[in-house]
Amino acid sequence: MRAVQVTEHGDSSVLTVVERSRPDPSPEQVRIDVDAAGVNFADVAKRRGTYFGGPSPPYAPGIEVAGRVDAVGDAVEAFAPGERVTAYVLRGGYAEAVVADPARVRHVPDGLSLRAAAAVPIQWLTAHNALFEWGGLDAGETVLALAAAGGVGSAAVQLAATQTDATVLGAASTAEKRSFVAELGADGTIDYADRDVAEAVEEATDGAGVDLVLDGVGGDAFEESLDALAPGGRIVTYGLASGDVPRVSTPRLIFGNHSVRGYHLGEAADREPDRVFGAFAPVLSALSAGEVAVQVDRAFDLADAAAAHEHVESRQTQGKVLLEP
Repeated sequence: MRAVQVTEHGDSSVLTVVERSRPDPSPEQVRIDVDAAGVNFADVAKRRGTYFGGPSPPYAPGIEVAGRVDAVGDAVEAFAPGERVTAYVLRGGYAEAVVADPARVRHVPDGLSLRAAAAVPIQWLTAHNALFEWGGLDAGETVLALAAAGGVGSAAVQLAATQTDATVLGAASTAEKRSFVAELGADGTIDYADRDVAEAVEEATDGAGVDLVLDGVGGDAFEESLDALAPGGRIVTYGLASGDVPRVSTPRLIFGNHSVRGYHLGEAADREPDRVFGAFAPVLSALSAGEVAVQVDRAFDLADAAAAHEHVESRQTQGKVLLEP
């Protein structure tokens, strides 16, 4: 079968398509024929060698897939060959087949495409967890999603707009992206490339601030978001796409009764799997009911994994980027 391998840390040229044997599932694993694999910024950071605790080359990239069950281990009872599934895998998703832990696999409801389902295990779980399980978003509150046109951001905007009676603001760097975010259901949009986030939020909220910020950007955007919080507001930080690590002085938290909550899907899944994977059900339900929709930006052939990474790195994406073996 075809699979992608990272031969060394570096630019997109280190992504190499190789031929390898199909993986054999252990007694406790499911093997999946991959229809679509998600491409995430975390994949890019791991390839560059800038992801904290990331794998050492050579390794097989790819952490979320959707497809059909091809084989199951003797101890697996929840899945059977031929069933449509989506899965969070530890690595190796950029391939024609991959093995997965059944606890991290879910059936794909009828009516939901496998292409859309491939976005669920990483980006849509992250969005739901950051909003609700970690962010505690409540009816009547105001939430700001940074990088709102991206995969996690576009999911968060839709979930916040449809699953709660919250006011939703989306920050994006271009007019085209802000128009896209508004179409997803945001009540207001913010230009965070040319404006201070706190100033823009103050204008948008008549000085009230926001109760929750979802930050996968870091850097100046995080710093400015602290100043945009309403009293008692909180930030859920889940990424550092800017590459700049922000710092927080405790007096800024103390006098505003603010809090910063860290979220990492992989670590949380290991330590609190029920809390993390409990979001599969509401996310898949909302998607299959048509209340929200995965926004697919572009899909690439497996052989074009390097181009897919370059597209993500361009910061021009609107929604999900996929590989389709």
